[in-house]
Amino acid sequence: MSVPQTDPRARMGALAFALAGILFAIYEAAAPRLDQTTLEGAESWTTAGWTIAHVSAIVALILVPLGYGALRGYLEGTRNEKTAFLAATIGYIGSGLTISYYGAEVYGLKAIGQRAVEDGDATMTEVGNAFRYDPTAMTVFAIGLALIAIGAVFAAIAVWRSGTLNKWSAVPLAVLLVTMLPQYFLPQSGRIAWGVLVALASLWLAAELWRASAKQPVKDLQNA
Repeated sequence: MSVPQTDPRARMGALAFALAGILFAIYEAAAPRLDQTTLEGAESWTTAGWTIAHVSAIVALILVPLGYGALRGYLEGTRNEKTAFLAATIGYIGSGLTISYYGAEVYGLKAIGQRAVEDGDATMTEVGNAFRYDPTAMTVFAIGLALIAIGAVFAAIAVWRSGTLNKWSAVPLAVLLVTMLPQYFLPQSGRIAWGVLVALASLWLAAELWRASAKQPVKDLQNA
């Protein structure tokens, strides 16, 4: 049995989850959500709030699978390592596909919005909606979100079975990421509430990993 020591992997995961949750809340709160078929809606694409919101979402989507990877490291040598590995791998792919859509939202729509405002032409918003709702773009986006949901479920299973982490601590985040697609259809207040809940769920999982990082490595406990 080894001497109890701080596990840096668990702490890295804790920081990744905590920051990701905060960034999801910023994403939902900062983005202006006006009628995007109007000139005012096009102008909202050019604002700092739109850029901050979508860049926050992109970084959050990078951090979540990094957190799963740290969880895999924490569970290294146990029967749950493979499940955490699947969570990280699927999560990386899902985030990558989803981020491609967010990139178009933050960069492409900004350029279209600027042109619409300069020309005073609200019909330019039709160009933005044409690529946002393009079948290929929507398919890639939907697949990405589905993989994010699956990765979150695998992570929750790994935490549930770990024996050292609170078994419920990853469940709320998994439930919320499973509902990431339908939350886009909520009103602004509902989307902000979803972002706040994601932040709280992420902070709970982060706190649990941070607590565990100060204890004996899980593989030593299970092999003692």
